[in-house]
Amino acid sequence: MTTDDPGTTDGIDHAAGATADADSSGGHEAQAEMSDRPVTVFLVDDHALFRAGAKAELQSISDEIRIVGEAGSVGEAVAGITRMRPQVVLLDVHMPDGGGAEVLRRLRDELPEVVFLALSVSDAAEDVIAVIRAGARGYVTKTISSAELVQAIVRVADGDAVFSPRLAGFVLDAFAERPGAEPISDPELDQLTPRERDVLRLLARGYAYKEIASELFISVKTVETHVSSVLRKTQLSNRYELSRWATDRRLV
Repeated sequence: MTTDDPGTTDGIDHAAGATADADSSGGHEAQAEMSDRPVTVFLVDDHALFRAGAKAELQSISDEIRIVGEAGSVGEAVAGITRMRPQVVLLDVHMPDGGGAEVLRRLRDELPEVVFLALSVSDAAEDVIAVIRAGARGYVTKTISSAELVQAIVRVADGDAVFSPRLAGFVLDAFAERPGAEPISDPELDQLTPRERDVLRLLARGYAYKEIASELFISVKTVETHVSSVLRKTQLSNRYELSRWATDRRLV
């Protein structure tokens, strides 16, 4: 990060101006040195393979960030983040023991200086809104490129709010609601588990079972089980009906 040269000020003699310029230059150099330091990042995701791949990829393409720790559960995340005090936490939304919102709930008040950026396969409005309400500074999906993710990390570290393109609208809509208004509920959608929603979302986008399994780091057999469960709960007959159902509920 660079800064502009300090300007001259009328009415100040040359000697004083030179001294002021020197002091200002030194201040800018120190500020630049601080800004050029890598952003420290802590990874939270319940899939070890994803964490390993993300860590290797991010650090290989940029010297702007440095991974200082990782965790695969809420408990590990709370302990590791408390110990390492990173600038940014890259936070998975869905984990077996409570997910990103639970990590935020435990640490938001204790570590107000730590910034949380949600990174998830889910782009469902309810997931985005829940984690932003819990205190995350941004939300991006796992379809983001590595270079874009580095930029997102640096931006939230600098104080910006960052969202994948269509997700910002969810947040604006949610926070524009009247104070005290009851959230809109969909009983049919509410009966699905977070993982079933993830599978349904990808299925509705035309992913094959094998592709869904790869995207979610689960087996094809588990995908089939989730699809069967969704069909049973929604009382639909096939993936084409499921796709229409998911589109009607803005899951796609």
